[in-house]
Amino acid sequence: MSTHAATAPAALSSESKSSSCACSGKALVVGIAGIILTIIGLFVSDGHAVALSWLVGVTFWTAIAIGMLMLVMIHHILDASWSVVLRRQFEHGLAAFPWLALLFSPLVIVSLTGTHDYIWHWMNPDYVIHGGHTVGHDPLYVKKAGFLNIPMFIAMTALCFIVWIWLSARLRKASFSQDADGDLKWTFMNRKTAAFGLALGAVTLTLASIYWIKSLEYHWFSTMFGVWFFANCVRGALSIGVLWMLHLYKRGDLKGILNTNHLYSAGMLIFAFTVFWAYVTFSQYFLIWNANVPEETFWYNLREITKEGAPSQWKYVGMFILFGHFLAPFLYLLSYKNKIVHSRIKPIVIWILFVIVIDLIYNIAPALKADHGHGDPLPFLSLNLLWTATSIIGVGGVFFWAYLKSFPKAKLIPIRDPRITECLTHHE
Repeated sequence: MSTHAATAPAALSSESKSSSCACSGKALVVGIAGIILTIIGLFVSDGHAVALSWLVGVTFWTAIAIGMLMLVMIHHILDASWSVVLRRQFEHGLAAFPWLALLFSPLVIVSLTGTHDYIWHWMNPDYVIHGGHTVGHDPLYVKKAGFLNIPMFIAMTALCFIVWIWLSARLRKASFSQDADGDLKWTFMNRKTAAFGLALGAVTLTLASIYWIKSLEYHWFSTMFGVWFFANCVRGALSIGVLWMLHLYKRGDLKGILNTNHLYSAGMLIFAFTVFWAYVTFSQYFLIWNANVPEETFWYNLREITKEGAPSQWKYVGMFILFGHFLAPFLYLLSYKNKIVHSRIKPIVIWILFVIVIDLIYNIAPALKADHGHGDPLPFLSLNLLWTATSIIGVGGVFFWAYLKSFPKAKLIPIRDPRITECLTHHE
């Protein structure tokens, strides 16, 4: 083993372990409190609004976990060196997948109980759409019925979580086992897992985004929705990873391990996916605007103007996403110092996480409309934001509880990874 690897902390100190256990308990309490408040919302507010808010919360944290999974596999397939230390934090985050599946299950149960109008209207063939027709007699739904039906929805949702949990278990087992014996076979195992896992991950995250979000407006067509979702997954995962690394450095765990070059590389990757998100989002908007097909343009019309032709609140939310999701982080991350100075990179990753939430709300919440589903989308500034906040806090508390429960189970960093020396001495 190299000098650098040998002098790095091999395991968490007892103080760090006890701190993680204490924090995990607090995270769980916060999560349960958020879940209880969201449940209360069902009795004091519109159940449909609360259900969509819960969908935002679960989707946001599931997207973070998916991003972590994809980044771990990208790390292995490219045999990257700089990201070895950051990879360990993502591996802990993968422990949240079983709990995210459990937290998503109420939405699946709703689809089985007959209260289909709460979330996805296409699940109710008797739901009346524009023009007085029902979903069951809607030509566009009939054409998509082989894909959009309750058994397929449940089967594909279950398949997605099973694939994510299985891939996560394989990656975590191999990585943690290598800490104990240093055998190179674990590196090769993870490389093989990544080879087929990236394809499985791409397919499942696309299926999840289409079933959970895009099908809320099942008339809409978009060939870029899965890629849009992927961009948010990766940006969110990188942002959470940077925040947690900064926390561990401040606590003293990563002193002498995390250096400015690691932050620079992470910042550059965030910058790259900022441009990627902008490219995908602009391409989707431009192609739909240029084609001017009603089955596609209505989705943006609902988010820009009211029935009377006046600008709606959602138009300004869309403008905020344009400047907040792309222009602000793009210009900010052009600066070298903004990527390596702890006090400078921290606010921008927090900002990115915030705007990702707004982006998900923008894609999900307008499915809730006035006049029994036939009017304009309910305004952005409403009580529904409260239930979105409680949902994100509730699911987030469980997410970090799972992460912190996993944290003491492995070495602080993958000390026997074959690329650990290159990682600890990483330079631009």
